[in-house]
Amino acid sequence: MKAAITATANYLPPDILNNHDLELMLDTNDEWIRSRTGISERRILRDPEKATSYMCGEVALRLLEKRQIKADEIELIIVATMTPDMLFPATACFTQSIIGATNAWAFDLNAACSGFLYALNVASRFIESGAHKKVMVIGADKMSSVVDYTDRSTAILFGDGAGGVILEPAKEAGYGILDTRLYSDGTNGKDHLLMTAGGSRHPATHETIDKKMHHIYQDGRQVFKAAVMSMADVAGEIMSRNHLLAEDIDYLVPHQANQRIINATAERMGLNDSKVVSNVARYGNTTAGTIPICLAELDENKKLHTGSNLVLVSFGAGYTWGGIYIKWE
Repeated sequence: MKAAITATANYLPPDILNNHDLELMLDTNDEWIRSRTGISERRILRDPEKATSYMCGEVALRLLEKRQIKADEIELIIVATMTPDMLFPATACFTQSIIGATNAWAFDLNAACSGFLYALNVASRFIESGAHKKVMVIGADKMSSVVDYTDRSTAILFGDGAGGVILEPAKEAGYGILDTRLYSDGTNGKDHLLMTAGGSRHPATHETIDKKMHHIYQDGRQVFKAAVMSMADVAGEIMSRNHLLAEDIDYLVPHQANQRIINATAERMGLNDSKVVSNVARYGNTTAGTIPICLAELDENKKLHTGSNLVLVSFGAGYTWGGIYIKWE
């Protein structure tokens, strides 16, 4: 028994922060940002009373409406996020409360930008084992809550957003989530992309706040090199393991970190631009939200049909990375 995606949805906050806005805040300009990242604008959840769970709730409600089912039919909710509302309880529990999914159990999963793929893999195992019939998986991050808007190297990259899916047993053999390869490398990755304070190692103090330790730190060059290599390698591995040629793939759905990383991955797979999903120009890097947001847009634009071959690839802090092969049902 394989797990199939039976509904998709996303939520993007209405407020836009474009490159010209950033020109007023940082020593940068629109041409510099676009040439290095491909990003023109990103969405920001400006309301201080609304956190990651708000976006998750919006996605969850849209998923239920799209699938035409009630909240009490959902048996498990997994939220992939690195910006939870708070360290505990889980943002997934807040999401459960928002939609009234009284029969579900819920938990968060943190693998940074690879979070959605990790969560999708975990959720698919509950379907494959027969333990559950309906599982909701959401990737969401309010990155504006951890970005230092005086730091040009990170402020230009990130935006807020969420996306999600419902997983159910595939109706026919050979469809659904067919292959997964996930990796992590804490030895080489732990120091290059991180937020140093806020956990048990460096609890919040005046010093940690003054030193901006509650914001993202990134060694851009190291992360870029590792992301290009890792995403391209895992994409090639997925193709090889499943005997896929470039012409067999309908869409590559990559993590939306940087257009140059996306291009390098597509080139490695031998794919032309028409088969590569990219919305990084409009939304920036929404971390765990990027891939499910892309899936929802493909679905909404009716670009997916029975038998479509999708390869999902990601790379994130940790380092974490991976790929998933889906035959759309």
